[in-house]
Parts: sequence; structure tokens; C-alpha cells
Amino acid sequence: MKKIFILRLIIAAICISAASGCKKSPLDITPDGRMSLEDVFKNPDRTEAYLNTVYGSIPSYFISYIEYAFLAGTTDEASDSQVGNQPANIAAQWIIGALTPSNNPLANPNYGKNADHYPAFWAGIRNANVFLANIDNATVSSEAYRSRMKAEAKLLRAFYYWELIKQFGPMPIVEAPFDNTFDYTTLKRPTFQEDVDFIIKDCNDAIAEPTLPIRLTTESERGRFSKAVAYAIKSEATLYNASPLWNSSDDAAKWQAAAAISKEAITTLTTGNEYGLANNYGNYFISYSDLTASPLDKETIFEVTKSSEAYLSYVNSIPSKPTYKAGTCPSQELVDSYDMQATGEPAITGYSDADHLVPIINAASGYDETKPYVGRDPRFYATVWYNGALYDNIGGQIHTIETFLGGADQLIKSPPNQQNTHTGYYLRKFIDPKIQTGQVPNLGWKKFRLAEIYLNYAEAANEASGPIQDVYDAVNIIRRRASMPDLPTGLSKDEMRERIRRERRVELAIEEHRFWDVRRWKILDQTDKLVTGMEITKNGGSFTYKRFVTERRNAWQDKYRLFPIPIGEAAIIPDFNTNQNPGW
Repeated sequence: MKKIFILRLIIAAICISAASGCKKSPLDITPDGRMSLEDVFKNPDRTEAYLNTVYGSIPSYFISYIEYAFLAGTTDEASDSQVGNQPANIAAQWIIGALTPSNNPLANPNYGKNADHYPAFWAGIRNANVFLANIDNATVSSEAYRSRMKAEAKLLRAFYYWELIKQFGPMPIVEAPFDNTFDYTTLKRPTFQEDVDFIIKDCNDAIAEPTLPIRLTTESERGRFSKAVAYAIKSEATLYNASPLWNSSDDAAKWQAAAAISKEAITTLTTGNEYGLANNYGNYFISYSDLTASPLDKETIFEVTKSSEAYLSYVNSIPSKPTYKAGTCPSQELVDSYDMQATGEPAITGYSDADHLVPIINAASGYDETKPYVGRDPRFYATVWYNGALYDNIGGQIHTIETFLGGADQLIKSPPNQQNTHTGYYLRKFIDPKIQTGQVPNLGWKKFRLAEIYLNYAEAANEASGPIQDVYDAVNIIRRRASMPDLPTGLSKDEMRERIRRERRVELAIEEHRFWDVRRWKILDQTDKLVTGMEITKNGGSFTYKRFVTERRNAWQDKYRLFPIPIGEAAIIPDFNTNQNPGW
């Protein structure tokens, strides 16, 4: 069993490169099929290629889950159109509660484009440790480059550890390479705090390295980590560490630490105009970051560009355009979360029934339930295709989306049809309607961006100190970018908490934050029992609207806050067997 575990961790790093294509890799094996680590690190090209291998465990994210699905389809943000039609779809598996220690739907890669995270992250950690154990004596092109590569390897290790513990909870801290003599029985699960401290140390080491740039400025370095990534990881990790899931006693010191780290990140990144918010929210998600000395995009901190972009508009489209499936269809719950632009007030503040069919309308907002899509937060129009929205470029013409019953893009509830929406909505975010099916759009998965750090700071600072002016400022800078009014003054701490959570939901919609936010807030049982949609009937020149439950789900119990440790690993490491995640 131990040999099997070793094989899963050691992914032939000394004979493969993260690069793809037909070019010969510096790590290609010799004719006898062997290459020693000594041979790798005595050559500067091979040394750099090994660092590329360390990068190779970064997931694809985006639509790279099984059946080209967004993770959002497993949350209350959306329903995937293949639910009820394609049992293998990640959302279809997830919502029925198929997760077990021996079966994780998220571990099924989409045709090889998104690795099983658990072994992939451990492989990344192991490869980073190998690199760090050898780089000091390696042959390199310059001492400055040695220092930079070393900083990148530490930052990659921090990244993999963070992604690992976010999903699976505390993991043993291992700084040395695994080898055939390693005794896995010695591995113990630390506390979440101890893991976060280790991650912060690696990030701080990277930040302290002068040769690691704060921002990348050349296209040839796309996909590498900068110093800004260290600040982003620290911001996210400390926020989670302070959140209810890992801070049951509501220790104010944890919130204070998280606020201080995110504040430092904002100050450092925005000083000298190195980073800033993009001007146009909608356009920001349909373009690559430009790696130049004077970039147009100063918001993106790290972008993954090895996703399935070419298929994006084919698997998330409307029936009026040639398509494989409607894909990730926004839920009514997501639509309800958008404020009214004129007043800045929430349109819907909750529901008076368990099935979310009777919304609580905020009379002060200006919302008109007979015209539900008029006057909403501009980010709604950048995220959701709705009935009456204009879709550019259907046969060169502007098409009016018709989700009403009998319309060209109609809702179909039963029987399941993967080409049509199950909620009454289609996904707009990330989709450039000018891109034809099969064309590769110019975009990547924005894993870390400045807006998240502002919201991380606002949440932590509010919990630590209440709604001080800095909290308002951090939220309002995000709202102003979207042409939304500032938050009203005089909010209580509890009211500000709800506003911040709404802002995260809207600003970071479909970006894999909601999945983890509701878990760290311990509100999964409030958010994930069902999702609803909107059935629209056309009556001459008017419409009537009827809410309905589109999916009832069975992955909301407390145990779903963390993934279970895979059963094979629990059998190998005794401490995993006795300290499996709660409920598993």
C-alpha cells in the first residue's frame, strides 16, 4: 500500500515537463529510460524545466470539471442543464450526495483537463520540496535567477497547501521530499492554524525575495507566480482561518490578523499604481490579462490559461445559437441577490417560505416584480442572460432572448433537455457573443484578483472592529466600479456582514468562491437544499412570472463542509484513519 501511495505522489517529475506540444523537453529521458536528479539539476535548462513541472499541478478550473461544467452548478448560484440528462455530470453527481471517501465527483477530470485535486496537490508539494532540496547546489543561469526560482517554488508549495486544506482540512506539513524510506505512520494532522502559519511563512519568504517581481510584465512569463500571488494567498487563507468553520470561538485576534494582512496586501499592491480595478466589469471577464509594462488590466493577480476556453461558448449557450448544451444556468437565488441600481438597496431580502417561492420584497428598493429585470445592478446584466436581453451575433444579427414558454430560448423543465435552460436564465459572464462556436476566446480563469482582496479585507475588518470607515471604503470601491451607489451609512455590524456577503456573491459570482464561502460561514444547510427558477408566460405584449423549484439537493449536511480524505490515504496514514473529516 505504501508503494502505491508513493507512486501517486511521485508523478515522474524527473522525466516530464509541464509544457505541452512537440518541442523536445529538457527533461526528456535518456535512451536507457533513466535520468537522475543529479543530472537534472546540473543543467540550467533542466533545472528551469523542473520548476515548470512544479507548476504542472495547478488545476484548470473554469469548465474543466466532468462534462465541461462550472463548479457553480453545484452551488445555489446555478443549475447545470445536464442535471436529469447526463448522470456523469459533476453537478448531477454532487446534488444527489454521491460524495463518499471512495468517490468524489470533483475528482473526475474532464477528459484529462482537470486533475484529481488530492493527489495533484500532493504531487505539487512533493515536486516543490524536491526542487527546494536541490536548487541551492543546482547549475543555473545566474544567482539572481536561482533566488527567484526558489521563491517561486516556495510560493507554489504554499498555493498547493492552501488549496489542499481548503478542500480537505488540515494536512501534515512535509518540507522534505518523499522517498522509499519515508515512514508515513509518523504523519499527523496539525491544526488548521498551524497549516496556515506554514503557508504564510512560505509566502513571506517569497515576498522578501527582491528578484521576484510584484507583477509580470512580459508575455513569455505568463502563468508564473509573482509576489502579488503571495499577498493573495495570505489574504484568502487568513480570512478562512478566521471564519466560523475554523474559528468556533469567534477569536477576535484571528479576524484582526486577517484584516491586517489584507490591508497590507491592498496597500502594497495599489501603491505605485501597480494594481487597480478594471474599468469595465463585463469586458474584464472576456479578455486575457495583458502582461506589459503599462497594462490595461491591472486587476488580475494570477490567471490560469490552460482551461477549455475553446469550448466555452459551445457548452454555455442559448438554443438560438449552435450549442452542445445550455450549461451553467444561473438560479433565481442568484438573480435575487442583485440590488437595484437607483437606490442601491436589495430588491429581495429573503423568502417567507422554505421553497423560496415567496420572496420578501424590499419596498424601499424600487423593485417591481412585474418588471423584475429592470433597473438592477449592472453586474446582473454582465452575468445573466434573461428574457428580453439582447444577444449580439446570431447569424450576424442582434437576437432578443426568449426564455418564455414557447420562445426561441424557452425554459424546458420536463423532460430534461440539455440545450435549454432549466432555470429560465443563461450564463452571460465569461461569454463573448461575438465568438463563434469553435473559436478560442481570449480569456483565462482569474484565480486571484484585486477585488477579492478588497472584499476579504472588508469582511475581516467588520468582524474585528465593526463597520468602520475602512470597511465602507473597501466595499464602496467595488460598488463604484460597477456604477452602484455607496452603501448606506449607519449600518450595524450584523447589517454590514449581510451586505458584504451579498457583495461577495454578486461581485465574485460563478468564480468558485460561493462554493467555499457558504462552507466557511457554516450556512450550507441554509443555502444548498434547493435552487429555483422563473417560468415566464407571454400574454400578448406582457409577461407573467412564476417561481418554481428546479432542483432539490442532498449535499447540504454539515459533513459536506469538507471533502472526505480519500479512503486509500486513510488506510495508509493511521492518523487520517482515526481523524477522518467529520461525518465521513
